Amino acid sequence: MSGRWDLAAARPWLALAGALVILDQWTKALVVARFALYESLELLPVLDLTRLHNTGAAFSLLADQPGWQRWFFTAIALGVSAALVWVLLRLPRDHQRLATLAYALVLGGALGNALDRIQHGYVVDFVHLHWERWYYPAFNVADSALTVGALLLIWDAFRRPSA
Repeated sequence: MSGRWDLAAARPWLALAGALVILDQWTKALVVARFALYESLELLPVLDLTRLHNTGAAFSLLADQPGWQRWFFTAIALGVSAALVWVLLRLPRDHQRLATLAYALVLGGALGNALDRIQHGYVVDFVHLHWERWYYPAFNVADSALTVGALLLIWDAFRRPSA
């Protein structure tokens, strides 16, 4: 990691994270404007658009709690986001692109869901995959970015030669 700040090198990655936040918030606004809570539209036999509100974390973890989790998860997301901005600003220009892409995806996803928690007290989810009577927990653009970013970080860790 470089000791210097390099906004020029970080700018495309920060722009990607910003674009993800905009896309995430736009898609959520469309769903909120067009669907009542729990309203669903089948797009494919295995895919519905369903407006849901998640007060918990991934897979609705802690959603049954009285409300403290809103600020707990917001603080975690903002802390991780601040750390990722710091990392992106200090990475050398020749840093691994896969890891840098992963950082940008996690940053955009964390900020997208943090904005929901701050604004509404919950995260708007709407992509609902299912098979017959089995339903995968609903998710959104931010969740997708977080998941892909985390998977890329894991993949990058395994593909690098050990020191």
